[in-house]
Amino acid sequence: METENHPIYDRNTIEFVTVALEYCAFIEKAGETGLLDFVDKATKLLPLLYLKASLLPDIEPEGDAGLEWTVTEEIYESVRTRVAGLLGERDSYLDTFHMDMRYSDTPIAAFISENLADIYQNTGDFVALFRQGNEEVAREAVALCRATFRDYWGQQLLNALKALHAIRYNEEEELIQNDEDETIE
Repeated sequence: METENHPIYDRNTIEFVTVALEYCAFIEKAGETGLLDFVDKATKLLPLLYLKASLLPDIEPEGDAGLEWTVTEEIYESVRTRVAGLLGERDSYLDTFHMDMRYSDTPIAAFISENLADIYQNTGDFVALFRQGNEEVAREAVALCRATFRDYWGQQLLNALKALHAIRYNEEEELIQNDEDETIE
């Protein structure tokens, strides 16, 4: 089979599926490791997810009729709450790319936990659709995932990565000390 006619078998698609699955598993386990481990892995995994999403084949969506979304509001909120609990006061940051910033003199607060949950919602739905094994559904899932990456969650990923980078490298000594304190207790 030619990958031109079947973009779901394209190497870039398969690699994105693999990274998206790893991201979902990582986010679902948020809070099971210390803050330093979480931030360290997130700052490594998010750039890879961005790269692989940017390499997805350019397919026009034909319509999402019949596609079933699996990441419910309850699942989204569970993920967001778990990540927010882990990050604590570090969860919020100032968003300079927010659409409302154009009309405001005051900074807009944003939350890493919401960014990561938004990414999870899109990648989680994608992975669930792709796993169905239906070529037509998988093709539509790739098209929709690429479109939502371009229009929405790609920017959410970059915003979260910027905030996580600041935590990881500006607060490294404090994070290491906190992890050591937790280990002693």
